[in-house]
Amino acid sequence: MRSHRRSRLLAPLMLAPLIAGCFASGGGDGSGDGGGGEGARLHVALAFPPAENLSPYGADATLLSRLGVTEGLTALDANGSAAPALAESWRRDGEKTWEFTLRDATFQDGGDVTPAAVADSLTHATDAEPAPAALAGVTLSAKAQGERVVRITTAEPDPVLPLRLSSPSLAILSAKAYEKGGRVDPVGHATGPFELTEVNGATSASLDRFDDYWGGRAQASGIEARFIADGTARANALRTGELDIAEAVPVAQAATLDEKTRRDTATTRTTSLLLNASSGSFKDAGQRAAARAAIDTSVFAKDVYEGYADPGAGIYGPAVTWAEGKRTAPVGRAEAAEPGGGTIHLATYDNRPELPEVAQVVKQQLEKAGFKVKLTVREYSRLEQDALDGKFDAFVLARNTLLDTGDPVAVLASDYTCDGGFNIAQLCDKDVDGAVADAEKIADTAKRQDGAMAAEARILGSDAVVPLVHQRIITGVADSVQGVILDPYERTLVGTGTRR
Repeated sequence: MRSHRRSRLLAPLMLAPLIAGCFASGGGDGSGDGGGGEGARLHVALAFPPAENLSPYGADATLLSRLGVTEGLTALDANGSAAPALAESWRRDGEKTWEFTLRDATFQDGGDVTPAAVADSLTHATDAEPAPAALAGVTLSAKAQGERVVRITTAEPDPVLPLRLSSPSLAILSAKAYEKGGRVDPVGHATGPFELTEVNGATSASLDRFDDYWGGRAQASGIEARFIADGTARANALRTGELDIAEAVPVAQAATLDEKTRRDTATTRTTSLLLNASSGSFKDAGQRAAARAAIDTSVFAKDVYEGYADPGAGIYGPAVTWAEGKRTAPVGRAEAAEPGGGTIHLATYDNRPELPEVAQVVKQQLEKAGFKVKLTVREYSRLEQDALDGKFDAFVLARNTLLDTGDPVAVLASDYTCDGGFNIAQLCDKDVDGAVADAEKIADTAKRQDGAMAAEARILGSDAVVPLVHQRIITGVADSVQGVILDPYERTLVGTGTRR
């Protein structure tokens, strides 16, 4: 298994104003230019600070998309299908090649979005080390063809390439973004309706409206963004009027907000217990089975999340509407052994305030079954690399299963295969790899879903992951704010129609 994996932010986080109307909003419409008015600046708090100097290839990609800075060739619509963004249309030319026709658009530094610029941006993404999550296991090349067409060829047939290109980590940036000695700089070089003008480390950022945005002028003149890891502090700042929008309001704070200021949205995010299948006590399948048997998942939705969640059913939850009717029983589960061995090191992060409580309940349940458990809770950016390196025996993770590509198979390849770029469970099982590989080859949507569920059954059968709860995200929205984008894929938050 690879020792270096693509880290990535697990916050809810590609802005797609043209599809904003497909998602629920916090009031108002998702229309464009605001009638020429200047509009007030929005004050927004995000739960996760930048972790990688705003690189679009990893943890910070969805920060950029949620703030309306970046966008890709495609977006996701409300049904999880690929929708136009910088590409207005596309067609498949043979098994390995797709052609994307670009709309007229301008980079924030004044250059035109040309086929050559798009091809160059995608080439930089393919050359990135480690590769963006959306390109896990995929080799592609992009070339300009004429004045409006980008021709993208993959080494192997990729039936979901338009979905893949919707990933925030494959956002299109101008050539000037790549001039700083290998570091990618999105400040002023993206295409979205808001342009970064100032970044104050991991504390705050300022954005101005990009008046030449192809989708129309944003109704807000700009955004003052703050990165506030403490969920209570986010809720308090909303209540006192310091904020217009606060993402990821803790369940414990929901009742303190006026009913009109809180929005809860079913998302494709699942909170799971991941068990290290390559080292420590849980290398033994019998010990993993014992841990899984010790966990009573019914308590999390009702007690920890106070009803703002659904009980864990699998890797995909109720927001993935097709999954329930296709789910099959786990395959290949080992018999549970007597809990034994040394102390289990369990970890989670506090950017999502419910997770420490979830982890505490997990700890108590494991201890009741006979395990000895040590719990570590840290801020996410201080924990991620250790988790990716397999330094914990168990990890409580909140993961959006459709965030990276919108393809249900992609998250399985990334999180649960031997060469997966986000394999915190350290799972390396030939049967799982085979089932995922089989699903990746399927072009038909319904059959691909069937393949994903067959692979899910193998993964659940390994007991390397125990789904605990499927989350609803609570967003705090001030009474005066309209047009907030409540996106089940957690890629968008503000758009051209977000205003106060």
